[in-house]
Amino acid sequence: MGAECRTTTGAAPAGGRWQGLAAQGTALALGTAGGALLYTFQLPLAWMIGSMLATAIAAIAGMRVRVPRAMRSGMIMVLGIMLGSAFNPAILSALDRWAVTLSALAVYIVVCTAIGSLYLSRLGRCDPVTSYFTATPGGFNEMVLMGTALGGDERTIALSHSLRVMLVVFTVPVWFRYMGDVQMGPRPSMGPAFGELELVEYLMLGACAIGGPIASRLRLPAAWLLGPMVLSAAIHLAGITDSRPPAVLIAIAQVVVGSFIGCRFVGTRLRLAARVLLIAAGLTAILLAITVAFAVALHFATGIPIADLVLAYAPGGLAEMSLVALALHSDAAFVSTHHLVRILLIIMFAAPAYRLMRRTQPPPEP
Repeated sequence: MGAECRTTTGAAPAGGRWQGLAAQGTALALGTAGGALLYTFQLPLAWMIGSMLATAIAAIAGMRVRVPRAMRSGMIMVLGIMLGSAFNPAILSALDRWAVTLSALAVYIVVCTAIGSLYLSRLGRCDPVTSYFTATPGGFNEMVLMGTALGGDERTIALSHSLRVMLVVFTVPVWFRYMGDVQMGPRPSMGPAFGELELVEYLMLGACAIGGPIASRLRLPAAWLLGPMVLSAAIHLAGITDSRPPAVLIAIAQVVVGSFIGCRFVGTRLRLAARVLLIAAGLTAILLAITVAFAVALHFATGIPIADLVLAYAPGGLAEMSLVALALHSDAAFVSTHHLVRILLIIMFAAPAYRLMRRTQPPPEP
């Protein structure tokens, strides 16, 4: 599909290789420039939001931009190591409160999918398959593959999920920054400087990267994030280290991940993008309203801060919302764990639930 960043396999003509490298350089240069621009305004997650917007605009305008999936996977491993560092022995005492919010995720998914599907079928005029897999707050790749296999509109599902992630990544941190309970002023760095870490700390953190290939071989969801995160969490929970990756690597990860999202719009016509944007904006508003409602209810039930609950339930991607949590200095372990469980539930039950629902519905009247 044209809207997705793809990597090429096999031998390629020399001209094609140079064109690919030029497209990568353009995407990363635009992403860095966009991130630097927003960074000057001290926006949260500036490097990711700026790179995402810059490359998306360039892609829709017809420029050749490309970010290889392998590059994104490498940066996702950095993020996974960073997320694992958020796990510490003190978290173990909070697991009883997490049980309530993790259990409520199943109800949240059902409510979002039901209301979102109704909106898309009635106002967006989408077919039932497209409505269902567009409204389900799951991962981009999983929803596109499942929806397309069952006869849905691949491009609408893909564009809607991409736009939803983009809108959530843009609106949630900006809302907390200027209207929420996040303090104004310069934010502290998400990681130490390069010189602040000793060699042994680099070695321990670097060793966690082997979790990516292992999780990928096991075919686990979000493997390149999950594997390093689990290994990093293990050494941090054991008290072996409390180190985090350097801040500059986190910034680079934001640029690469943001640019990758923007590149999904390559080959998208402006008219189609505008139409799907309107539909996705309405769907995102509905899902965020449901998110806030669940966050408020669960706050009174558990005492967990509303900001943490909103980030944990927000209908964005696992990697993207984890970066938002890091940028806002929220409880990154809490947020990433909930997004991972949400994705696992959807991967396991979304397609079987749809098939069961269609079988139990009465046939249409002639």
